[in-house]
Amino acid sequence: MESIRLRLAHPDALYWHALLGLVTGLIAGVIIVAFRLVVEGAQDAMLPMHGENYEALGLVQRLLLPLLGAVLIGLLFLRFAGGIYVLGVARVMERMEYHQGHMTWRGFFLQFIGAALAIVSGHSVGREGPHVYLGAASGSLLGQGLALPNNSIRTMAACGTAAGIAASFNTPLAGVIFALEVLALDYSIASFIPIILAAASANAVSVAVFGGSPTFQIPPFIMTSLADLLPVLVLGLLAGGVSAAYIQALQSIASVGKKLSFFWRVCLAGIAAGACGALMPEVMGLGYDTQHSLLSEQLPWSFLLLLLIAKLIATSTSVGLGIPGGTIGPALFMGAIVGSLVGILTSQFVEVEATHAGFYALLGMGAMMGASLQAPLAAMVSVVELSHSPGVIMPGMLAIILAAMVSRQGFGKDSLFLSVLRANGLDYRANPVIGMLRRSSVGGTMNTNFVRLDPVLSRERADALMSANPDWIIVDKQGEPAYLIPGIAIASYLSQATDVAEIDLLGMPAERLELAPVHIQATLKEALDILRSRNAEALYVQRPLAPGINHIYGVLTRGRIESAYRY
Repeated sequence: MESIRLRLAHPDALYWHALLGLVTGLIAGVIIVAFRLVVEGAQDAMLPMHGENYEALGLVQRLLLPLLGAVLIGLLFLRFAGGIYVLGVARVMERMEYHQGHMTWRGFFLQFIGAALAIVSGHSVGREGPHVYLGAASGSLLGQGLALPNNSIRTMAACGTAAGIAASFNTPLAGVIFALEVLALDYSIASFIPIILAAASANAVSVAVFGGSPTFQIPPFIMTSLADLLPVLVLGLLAGGVSAAYIQALQSIASVGKKLSFFWRVCLAGIAAGACGALMPEVMGLGYDTQHSLLSEQLPWSFLLLLLIAKLIATSTSVGLGIPGGTIGPALFMGAIVGSLVGILTSQFVEVEATHAGFYALLGMGAMMGASLQAPLAAMVSVVELSHSPGVIMPGMLAIILAAMVSRQGFGKDSLFLSVLRANGLDYRANPVIGMLRRSSVGGTMNTNFVRLDPVLSRERADALMSANPDWIIVDKQGEPAYLIPGIAIASYLSQATDVAEIDLLGMPAERLELAPVHIQATLKEALDILRSRNAEALYVQRPLAPGINHIYGVLTRGRIESAYRY
């Protein structure tokens, strides 16, 4: 196992990372299937006729159910959170950026139970964000359990992210693009292949349980003239504006909610969700039944407008006040409404069939997702895989890019995930050089041609050691590694001081670099941080074997770290 860990320290360890990606996808797929079975089983047992039929509940039930769920979530986090209040995709991004992809069992169980309670109790949240977190946590926890280097743990967390999207909607390619686009990963064969295998294996598990039919089925639509693009342009503009309003509402509510404790925040979210559900029960839960209606028939524009406002308020309050649910599903829901409204508007000027109205709803889903997540390629692929409709590609590209530009350039909005992070006092900054340093572990860059010596040694032992031509000498001070001396410096001193019987490595003239320890699991980014924080000049790479006993694998200088990204 030790030799495998050292191989994985290299960024191009394709075989082992591919195998880990496959295993991560299978584990993540099983966990996500279990989550869906728990949620859908609870909904089927609680709701009449089918698991999305919140409309059949009475007014008082719709008012109180989200509040009950919020109280249970508040008590759960009050007892077990330990400071963890941000979950979902935003949490994955934060752990990847600042914690080398390390996640905890605490966060895993909080996400699983909290998101299940939120969805079942009718909060207007999605399941995709929790799926992403559960998938990423599955890969991260597996890597930590195997004591793999941190660059491998980051790769496994990214694999779990792709697996989460793939298993949510039967969209394996969208999962791959989502992981690379949202987590700002650089494309390379070594990073791409494990993520593909993870998405494919997780999707296979999901298909084995839930089947492989498309989530949303619409009849094929073929554009016959360029005039058909005019409604698409209008749709892109509207989706960009609604996306900006969605992000702004979430930011504003989150900033106001920070003044309250977490328990009272989620209780307030339960009251707001209950009020919205009492007035418009269609906004409760995931809302897939309503989305199917939007894709298959034309609904009154007044109803659609009220539904859009209610969904916007319900989702913004739930997510902004800390309910541990996803934001992607609600974005798709609102996008479908925007597309339906455009279809109704278009029908005032030209004859639009009901099937064509569904086509506009599908375009709206992609435009809203791409604009709110600032992930246009992932949105485009998602729409195609969700509907199995390749005819949506060209108009979808136009609508999605226009919506993303309106939200980003017109209204100055970042992605929904960055907004959630910043609303909770966190940040996320992707840097290509830092990304390169994170892809390599110290074990793949360190120099292993070294010897470790006490400060004073005999001439005979020094001559014997120099005959092996070590690159570096680690010199102990009070039993701990303290300095690093080039081997050539000692060899030069021995050639000049021919009559010296005893060598004092701390007193002889030579360049001595002050040492600091770094764990064998660390990435080059972590190593560079240690050099700066400890004011050290070099590092020795170690792994603790027992209290007070460390095995030293090699040494690492600043120049060797910088050689990993310098031309």
